[in-house]
Amino acid sequence: MGKNVLTDDEEIKQLMASAKKIAVVGLSKDPSKDSYRVAKYLQDQGYKIIPVNPTISEVLGEKAYPSLKEVPGPVDIVDVFRRPEDVPPIVEAAAGIKAGALWMQLGIVNEDAAKTAAGAGMKVVMDRCLKVEHGRLMG
Repeated sequence: MGKNVLTDDEEIKQLMASAKKIAVVGLSKDPSKDSYRVAKYLQDQGYKIIPVNPTISEVLGEKAYPSLKEVPGPVDIVDVFRRPEDVPPIVEAAAGIKAGALWMQLGIVNEDAAKTAAGAGMKVVMDRCLKVEHGRLMG
C-alpha cells in the first residue's frame, strides 16, 4: 500500500505526538455522536480542533468551516467522519490545503482514497478511531 499508509503503532504514535491542528470533517453538534465525542476528547488532550461541516457555524467553542478549502493555515491531520464513498473529494481538498495526514475513522475504508492521499504526500491511517488509538498509544 505504500510507506505513507501507517499501520505500525510507533508511526501512528509519532503522527499523534507531532500533530497540533486536527480538522474534523463531519463533526456533529450532537454530543451523543462519535464525531463530537472524539473531537471533545482530542480538544481535552490539547489539540486545536477545526470543525468542518457546512450545516453548523460552531461547535466545542470553535468556528466551523463549510469545507476544508476554507480552513485557514496548516492542518496536521484531517480526521474523517464520513461514509467511505464520500472520502475521495475530501482527499482532494486535504491535498489542496497540504494537510499532513488523512485519518479515516473506524469503519471507514477506501483503498483508492488512501492511495491518492499517500501519493499526494500525506500520511494515511484507515479504519481506526483517533480517540481509541490516542488513549492506547499516548495514555
